[in-house]
Amino acid sequence: MTTTATTRTLRALLSFSFLFCLVHLSCASITKRSVSGPVINQDFPDPSLLWVASENKWFAFATNGGGHRVQVASSPDFITWTVENDNVLPNIPTWVNAAAVNLWAPMVIQLDNGSFVLYYSATAAANTAAHCVGAATSKTIRGPYTPLQATIACPISQGGAIDPAGHHHPDGTIYVVYKIDGNSLGHGGSCNNGVAPIVSTPIMLQKMAADGVTPVGSPVQILDRDAGDGPLVEAPSLINVNGVFFLFFSSGCYADTSYDLSYATATSVTGPYTKARAPTAPLLVTGKYGLRAPGSATFAKDGSKVVFHAYLGADISGGRGMWTGIPTFSGATVTL
Repeated sequence: MTTTATTRTLRALLSFSFLFCLVHLSCASITKRSVSGPVINQDFPDPSLLWVASENKWFAFATNGGGHRVQVASSPDFITWTVENDNVLPNIPTWVNAAAVNLWAPMVIQLDNGSFVLYYSATAAANTAAHCVGAATSKTIRGPYTPLQATIACPISQGGAIDPAGHHHPDGTIYVVYKIDGNSLGHGGSCNNGVAPIVSTPIMLQKMAADGVTPVGSPVQILDRDAGDGPLVEAPSLINVNGVFFLFFSSGCYADTSYDLSYATATSVTGPYTKARAPTAPLLVTGKYGLRAPGSATFAKDGSKVVFHAYLGADISGGRGMWTGIPTFSGATVTL
């Protein structure tokens, strides 16, 4: 090969290498991570999510902490979040144990008339080993919310009820999903339900009146744990995307790194629901995106966004902060 030919070949190789690197650098620069966080770097467990058009903001509500029965944070862009100091629920109903309220997993929906309904679970005065699900109402997103004296679900003989989440059906009907906290009656082991006989922890669906606080008829079971779920299923979040009902839930145990985020799908709100399996589920597990014990998620009504908690440290003692995500839906499959 002549010197001229060699020079041309080297130039061609260098040009190709430059273009190759340029393309890959460009691709890397536009590839976005679908999960971000912690966006709230303090204990903010069981977060829920709501877009409020009149405020032009996203709002997140979380389990009691920071001196508040209900924690609240807001964001104008879903990126920067501010934990607020609002006293969302200054009063409690008589069915709640005032000495130890333990208000968990609050979730807010907005009704067609612009008002708001806060769903929550709290320790029952009738049996302090169990939680029940209640509701409170407000004309403004930050409250104060006025609690109803009647519960929505209080199956104390089955272990109580926790993790309520509102759902707007495409036909306008409001539903509430929640977990029967059967593992509170368990026999020890992981999340008190790892020793036989294993107790059921079903997810229930309750139809509501247009006011969002009055139950209509009896609840129906739409999901339960199986051997692959470990001790429980909990933290339901129900949405409809393009005619498919997605029921998101956590399994494993919240107190260790088995906790995860998974989902089931159906073509009817009452089911039957089919659990997604590997490789499409679970959506989040310990190790993915560097997370530890991710779960207890709430998806935006249209499925465009999600918030969830994960450990801030090596274990639950370090608190659970809030992360955000941008899910992608395709038919009956979702990725995150």
